[in-house]
Amino acid sequence: MTISMYSASAPVFDLHLSMMQGYLAKGATYATDKKIDETVLTQMRLFPDMFPLSRQVQIACDFAKGACARLAGVEIPKYEDTEKTFADLQARCQKTRDFIATLSAAQIDGSEGKKITLTIGGNPVEVIGQPYLMNKVYPNFFFHSTTAYNLLRHAGVPVGKRDFVG
Repeated sequence: MTISMYSASAPVFDLHLSMMQGYLAKGATYATDKKIDETVLTQMRLFPDMFPLSRQVQIACDFAKGACARLAGVEIPKYEDTEKTFADLQARCQKTRDFIATLSAAQIDGSEGKKITLTIGGNPVEVIGQPYLMNKVYPNFFFHSTTAYNLLRHAGVPVGKRDFVG
C-alpha cells in the first residue's frame, strides 16, 4: 500500500502542531504556578547562538505551512514573527493548523515528482516534491519542534514523551 503525499504531510503537521500547543500550554501553566515571567521561558535558549523557544515554534510552523502550500501549489501565508507569550505561540500553531486544513488531498496528492523552486541563501534551488518533504521539511520541522519541547523540559516544565508524540 502506498501513502499519499497528503497523508504524509497535512495530517502529520496538524497532529504535531496540536501536540506543540499542548506542551506550550503546560509551559504557560508552569510559568504561572512558579510565578515566572513567561517571556523568560519563551525567550530561553540552550546556548547563546541558538534561537529562543519562540523562534523555534515560529520556524516549525513556517516549515509546516510552507511545505503544504508548496506541495499544493498555493501561496504561502506570511506571518509576522511577533509572538512573545505562550498564548501567542499557541495561536501561531492554530493559525498554521487552520491554513493546512484549507488544503485538500486533491491539491497535494500527486506532488511526489513536482518541481519546487526554493530560494536558499539568495539563490534559486530546485527540489522535487517527495524528497523535499522527506529529506528537507521533516528534519527541519522535527528539529525545531523537538528543540522547543526540550527547552521547556530543560526549564523544568513537566512534559514527557506523550506530550511530544501523543
